[in-house]
Amino acid sequence: MNKVTKVLLLLKDMIYESTSPMEIIRFAKYYRKKGLDVTVVLWGSMGILLGKKGKKHRMRYEEEVEECVSMGIKFFCCDMGAKIIGLDESELMNGVKMVPSFRIADLLLEYQEAGQLIFSL
Repeated sequence: MNKVTKVLLLLKDMIYESTSPMEIIRFAKYYRKKGLDVTVVLWGSMGILLGKKGKKHRMRYEEEVEECVSMGIKFFCCDMGAKIIGLDESELMNGVKMVPSFRIADLLLEYQEAGQLIFSL
Protein backbone atom coordinates (compact mmCIF):
# COMPACT_ATOMS: atom_id res chain seq x y z
CA MET A 1 0.00 0.00 0.00
CA ASN A 2 1.32 3.45 -0.96
CA LYS A 3 1.72 6.23 1.55
CA VAL A 4 -0.48 9.19 0.67
CA THR A 5 1.68 12.20 -0.18
CA LYS A 6 -0.65 13.98 -2.60
CA VAL A 7 -4.30 14.97 -2.46
CA LEU A 8 -6.52 15.90 -5.40
CA LEU A 9 -9.65 17.80 -4.31
CA LEU A 10 -12.40 18.24 -6.90
CA LEU A 11 -15.09 20.92 -6.65
CA LYS A 12 -17.93 20.65 -9.14
CA ASP A 13 -20.63 22.71 -7.42
CA MET A 14 -20.24 26.32 -6.32
CA ILE A 15 -23.65 26.90 -4.84
CA TYR A 16 -23.44 29.81 -2.44
CA GLU A 17 -25.82 28.26 0.08
CA SER A 18 -23.84 25.01 -0.03
CA THR A 19 -20.96 24.20 2.28
CA SER A 20 -18.99 22.48 -0.50
CA PRO A 21 -16.70 25.41 -1.40
CA MET A 22 -15.70 26.04 2.20
CA GLU A 23 -15.29 22.31 2.85
CA ILE A 24 -12.89 22.04 -0.09
CA ILE A 25 -10.90 24.98 1.26
CA ARG A 26 -10.92 23.53 4.78
CA PHE A 27 -9.73 20.12 3.55
CA ALA A 28 -7.06 21.74 1.35
CA LYS A 29 -5.63 23.69 4.29
CA TYR A 30 -5.80 20.69 6.61
CA TYR A 31 -3.95 18.37 4.23
CA ARG A 32 -1.38 21.03 3.36
CA LYS A 33 -0.65 21.61 7.06
CA LYS A 34 -0.04 17.85 7.31
CA GLY A 35 2.71 18.31 4.69
CA LEU A 36 0.82 16.84 1.74
CA ASP A 37 0.98 18.19 -1.81
CA VAL A 38 -2.54 19.55 -2.44
CA THR A 39 -4.18 20.33 -5.78
CA VAL A 40 -7.72 21.68 -6.05
CA VAL A 41 -9.54 21.21 -9.36
CA LEU A 42 -12.45 23.51 -10.12
CA TRP A 43 -14.54 21.91 -12.84
CA GLY A 44 -17.99 21.88 -14.31
CA SER A 45 -19.83 25.08 -15.14
CA MET A 46 -20.47 25.76 -11.42
CA GLY A 47 -17.28 24.53 -9.73
CA ILE A 48 -15.10 26.92 -11.69
CA LEU A 49 -16.89 29.88 -10.09
CA LEU A 50 -14.85 29.46 -6.91
CA GLY A 51 -11.85 30.69 -8.91
CA LYS A 52 -13.59 33.78 -10.29
CA LYS A 53 -12.34 37.00 -8.78
CA GLY A 54 -14.58 39.78 -7.55
CA LYS A 55 -17.51 37.71 -6.29
CA LYS A 56 -19.85 39.57 -3.93
CA HIS A 57 -21.04 37.39 -1.09
CA ARG A 58 -20.84 37.19 2.67
CA MET A 59 -18.37 34.30 2.43
CA ARG A 60 -14.73 35.31 2.08
CA TYR A 61 -14.01 32.99 -0.84
CA GLU A 62 -11.38 35.14 -2.50
CA GLU A 63 -9.41 35.67 0.72
CA GLU A 64 -9.62 31.97 1.53
CA VAL A 65 -8.34 30.94 -1.91
CA GLU A 66 -5.52 33.50 -1.67
CA GLU A 67 -4.52 32.04 1.70
CA CYS A 68 -4.51 28.55 0.21
CA VAL A 69 -2.34 29.69 -2.70
CA SER A 70 0.10 31.32 -0.27
CA MET A 71 0.33 27.95 1.53
CA GLY A 72 1.41 26.28 -1.71
CA ILE A 73 -1.93 24.76 -2.66
CA LYS A 74 -2.40 24.58 -6.43
CA PHE A 75 -5.72 25.56 -8.03
CA PHE A 76 -6.65 24.42 -11.53
CA CYS A 77 -9.73 25.59 -13.42
CA CYS A 78 -11.06 23.38 -16.21
CA ASP A 79 -11.18 25.29 -19.49
CA MET A 80 -14.26 23.41 -20.73
CA GLY A 81 -16.40 24.54 -17.79
CA ALA A 82 -15.10 28.08 -18.23
CA LYS A 83 -15.99 28.11 -21.92
CA ILE A 84 -19.52 26.89 -21.19
CA ILE A 85 -20.30 29.97 -19.09
CA GLY A 86 -18.05 32.41 -20.97
CA LEU A 87 -15.48 32.80 -18.20
CA ASP A 88 -12.16 34.13 -19.47
CA GLU A 89 -8.81 33.30 -17.86
CA SER A 90 -8.34 37.00 -17.04
CA GLU A 91 -11.36 36.74 -14.69
CA LEU A 92 -9.68 34.16 -12.46
CA MET A 93 -8.11 34.97 -9.10
CA ASN A 94 -4.34 35.15 -8.88
CA GLY A 95 -2.98 31.66 -8.42
CA VAL A 96 -5.84 29.89 -10.22
CA LYS A 97 -4.56 28.39 -13.46
CA MET A 98 -6.76 27.50 -16.44
CA VAL A 99 -5.95 24.00 -17.74
CA PRO A 100 -7.38 21.91 -20.59
CA SER A 101 -10.01 19.36 -19.59
CA PHE A 102 -7.77 16.50 -20.73
CA ARG A 103 -5.25 17.59 -18.06
CA ILE A 104 -7.94 17.03 -15.41
CA ALA A 105 -8.60 13.56 -16.85
CA ASP A 106 -4.84 12.84 -16.75
CA LEU A 107 -4.62 14.01 -13.12
CA LEU A 108 -7.36 11.57 -12.13
CA LEU A 109 -5.45 8.71 -13.73
CA GLU A 110 -2.11 9.77 -12.23
CA TYR A 111 -3.48 10.02 -8.69
CA GLN A 112 -5.46 6.78 -8.97
CA GLU A 113 -2.53 4.79 -10.40
CA ALA A 114 -0.23 6.13 -7.66
CA GLY A 115 -2.71 5.24 -4.90
CA GLN A 116 -3.08 8.88 -3.84
CA LEU A 117 -6.17 10.53 -2.32
CA ILE A 118 -8.91 11.87 -4.60
CA PHE A 119 -11.82 13.63 -2.90
CA SER A 120 -14.80 15.14 -4.72
CA LEU A 121 -17.57 17.49 -3.62
